[in-house]
Amino acid sequence: MMKTGQVFYADYAKPEGLCNEAWKAIYQYVFALAHGAGKEPFYYGDWIKTPGIAICSCNDGLRPVIFKLEATDEKSEMDYMPIQNSPEH
Repeated sequence: MMKTGQVFYADYAKPEGLCNEAWKAIYQYVFALAHGAGKEPFYYGDWIKTPGIAICSCNDGLRPVIFKLEATDEKSEMDYMPIQNSPEH
């Protein structure tokens, strides 16, 4: 269960302890912010005026959670080997 004020850091993969359904709802925004989309206002600059910020909500309509996503200055690095679709797999 999510708690008010929790902080997670992510770039490529779901952070440990974050709900799977929440990750499905926000991962594309996390990825975009982690890879440079935070330099200008997000969402075409029409309702969030601050660069590096995105507001998203979880898909769970019975227990809604709103997420404030913020880009950081931390370098985004993968700490795992991604699975590739190849003839051997």
